Amino acid sequence: MSKKKLEQFYEQFSGEDQVLIPIIADPDAIACAMAVKRLLWRKTAGVTISNINTIKRPDNLSLVSLLTVNLVPFKDIDPEKFSRVVLVDAQPDHNPVLARLKPDVVIDHHPDSGYEPVYRDIRPKYGATASILFEYLRAANIKPSIRLATALYYAIRTDTDNFNRKAIYEDVRAFQHLFPLANIQAVRKIEAAEMRPGFLKYFQTAIENRKKRKTWLFSHLGTVPSPDVCVIIADFFLKVDDVNWSIISGINGKKLYIIFRSFGYRSNAGRVVQKSFGELGSAGGHKSAARAEIPLANIKDLVDCQNDKKLGNWIVNQITKKR
Repeated sequence: MSKKKLEQFYEQFSGEDQVLIPIIADPDAIACAMAVKRLLWRKTAGVTISNINTIKRPDNLSLVSLLTVNLVPFKDIDPEKFSRVVLVDAQPDHNPVLARLKPDVVIDHHPDSGYEPVYRDIRPKYGATASILFEYLRAANIKPSIRLATALYYAIRTDTDNFNRKAIYEDVRAFQHLFPLANIQAVRKIEAAEMRPGFLKYFQTAIENRKKRKTWLFSHLGTVPSPDVCVIIADFFLKVDDVNWSIISGINGKKLYIIFRSFGYRSNAGRVVQKSFGELGSAGGHKSAARAEIPLANIKDLVDCQNDKKLGNWIVNQITKKR
């Protein structure tokens, strides 16, 4: 990355600025927020990282704990006290809270949503936003601390699924540079915390409810304690020999969550989920990983959401007729 781009980034801030980094907390977002905070050290009056979601996944909780990441829940934040808002690994249309904040800076690797802040750096070809922020650190001649290097290393590893998903040379280069700086034992401990014992029963539900359409596997889990259950099981089913698409759904709160995983050989999961559910709620993602979040109120006239079998069939039909 050029020094000029780094200078343009720094031009957005002054020494009096209080900077807010609101994140949808996952490994990539957490690591990138940590990197931005390091870049702005002694250049602004203060930087606050705030999670707008409740962190429930055991591995993410372990990441925050082991690396002592200082996160402030968004409910405890007064946005009016901040003069600059920075988004990493997200864009305003990814969440209503982010849209209301009107960020000044956006750095992301998701497909461009067209939002025009004062400064934007969106690179959809990258496998992880952490790879982009690593380039900012290098341009600033900043050697990441062990904590920051570990977070960035784990973020790249997670978002590229150990380079089984989309990645480019820049992701590999960042990964190689970070490897000798990271605490690999901490990474192993974080990964070991991926699943809670209470999640196991949902694997049984997923297996019992599964539907197979050629290389597509569907399963509706009913009510789940967290959408992360669907994510873990979707990743698991994609490992089955003759499964190229894994679509797992569940209800949490007042929303239906549908998680897509694919090998992305020909079809694009992000496009499929957008075509299937884009008119009903939030839907999008990458070629190999995507999700839909649909308020139940939006589909109450289309399907009986209290009947898991009917809802599961509706999801299958909605996808197969649209793709």
